[in-house]
Amino acid sequence: MDLDLSGKHALVCGASEGIGRAAAQELALLGADVTVLARREDVLREVTAALPRRGAQAHGWIAADMAHTDALRAQAEALAAGKPVHILVNNTGGPPGGPAHTAAVAAFEDAFRKHLVANHVLVQALLPGMRAAGFGRIVNVISTSVREPIPNLGVSNTIRGAVASWAKTLSRELAPFGITVNNVLPGYTETARIAQIVRDRARAGGRSEAEIAEEMRRSVPAGRFARPEEVGGVIAFLCSPAAAYVNGVSLAVDGGRMQSI
Repeated sequence: MDLDLSGKHALVCGASEGIGRAAAQELALLGADVTVLARREDVLREVTAALPRRGAQAHGWIAADMAHTDALRAQAEALAAGKPVHILVNNTGGPPGGPAHTAAVAAFEDAFRKHLVANHVLVQALLPGMRAAGFGRIVNVISTSVREPIPNLGVSNTIRGAVASWAKTLSRELAPFGITVNNVLPGYTETARIAQIVRDRARAGGRSEAEIAEEMRRSVPAGRFARPEEVGGVIAFLCSPAAAYVNGVSLAVDGGRMQSI
């Protein structure tokens, strides 16, 4: 199986922690040069220094805010001008919880910009390099909510679905150029996001966080939350040469929790 990404350059968003950081690690292990992107420069320096290196691998970082899409486009174009990017992992922290019907219009607009618009800006900035190489991998980290909406995550459910539809459309448009577009749908994963969801549910229901977390674990056939590296490994596979014929899919990494096919 060809998993070698030597000579490929990957940009991984939201890489300061959790699934993004794990994906950066896995891509580096497969030989890619990895640029990590997030808001906190100090953390990005640490992440970059900790990435595996072999041979001539060169890693770097970009401090950027997904909400500032004009600046994000300029930073991505500058990166690609210096070294074309072949792999893009779109990954952004989820919107705050709450019902859809009480959410402010501004909450939807903010989430739309940080997720779909930011993803689109990055694709447009990096696409010339992928087309020139005849190789491209775009992986969007979204949510199982694109198949089964999650209670009390109204804005997130809405925006994640929009990203999935955008990705499916792109997958058909870009396939002739050797570029694949896929989505990874993480289930309950040991990240700051799941910790926040547990806190919110505990507060809303007047129950303990331990009780909520255990209830969530019992809903997963595997009986536990995923580790970030388990999701990161799936992302890295989709970016590899071996996954060249996997295109336009939304792949759940949820321990079997979802009941839909």
